[in-house]
Amino acid sequence: MKRDWVKILSAVLISTCASTGGFAADETKVKAIADAAIKPLMEKHAIPGMAVAMSVDGQDHIFNYGVESKHTGKPVAPSTLFELGSISKTFTVTLAAYAEATGALSLSDRVDKYLPAMKGKPFGDVALVNLATHTAGGFPLQVPDEVRSEKQLMAYLQAWRPSYEAGTHRSYANPSIGMLGYITAKRMGGDFTSLMQDRLLPAFGLENTFIDIPKSRMADYAQGYKRTGQPARMTPAVLSSEAYGVKSTAGDMIRFVDMNMGMVKLDGKLQQAITNTHTGYFETGAMTQDLIWEQYSYPPALKTLLEGNSAAMLKTIPVSELKPARKPRDDVWINKTGSTNGFGAYVAFVPEKRLGIVILANKNYPNEDRVSAAYDILTALAAK
Repeated sequence: MKRDWVKILSAVLISTCASTGGFAADETKVKAIADAAIKPLMEKHAIPGMAVAMSVDGQDHIFNYGVESKHTGKPVAPSTLFELGSISKTFTVTLAAYAEATGALSLSDRVDKYLPAMKGKPFGDVALVNLATHTAGGFPLQVPDEVRSEKQLMAYLQAWRPSYEAGTHRSYANPSIGMLGYITAKRMGGDFTSLMQDRLLPAFGLENTFIDIPKSRMADYAQGYKRTGQPARMTPAVLSSEAYGVKSTAGDMIRFVDMNMGMVKLDGKLQQAITNTHTGYFETGAMTQDLIWEQYSYPPALKTLLEGNSAAMLKTIPVSELKPARKPRDDVWINKTGSTNGFGAYVAFVPEKRLGIVILANKNYPNEDRVSAAYDILTALAAK
């Protein structure tokens, strides 16, 4: 990444736009900053296609690069759908926070209140908030391969034994957030996918965001590519919808970012739910663990962000519980990475600066380069 070049370009652009009608409104200058970070990234990792969206002081800017598929050569467009990977978890936890805001559940309650079959089992003693913060006690990263049905899932959970006391360690895991989505759907009287696609996403005005892509939109579904260059798309599995199953466009995702910064008018309960996902519950190093979202004091050093989004964070690490929980703040950098075998994504925003970014790619590539590109772009934009 040519970070020094980006900084020089940013300084020039900021200087030249001082006498114009406003930096945020100047699409050409914003695109130049994006191009400087994204084009070298695509070249470095042979990424076929990317979509980048930025929210700058109330204005959204969306830029598309490359192709949806190397086979067809179809260019990435505003309608292109990318797999979000674990950024999907932010939607799951928002649905749970909405269920809490409407009285359907409480995140402080234990699992066995909502799943009686877990009474007397260790999983039944876990609080829902621990499912939402990766602190349930030591789940593996993935649901075991042999678990292929709801019946097998319940048997697995009944037999599960924690490695740590809940709330003492962070183990990044799909089974725990997946079960939060499962429980939330039961409490709201529906199945998870239907609740997301028929209620939450339409309420947010996200018309191009899906778990199950309709046939009419399959032509917009980008072909993903593994790091080796082989084609890949996600295969549905137990709890995949809840943990990593969402597909979306850059336009919808920057709208979601705007909602998270309080810049879109929403129903009171919906806004309360989104805001509550920014509550801090645990700390490890410089990172505060919110409800799925990860938070850093602003401005963070790039090194801090790289460490917080590194592969080491997928391992089990000790955490300190915040008592009381830290109320949502605006002077923070909030982010989330997401990956599937064939896609790589990153979202970050700074509410105080009214700045946000979405980077979507149809190839899995290292988190550190996603974070570095976003950091370069947002730092340049913040310098205005």
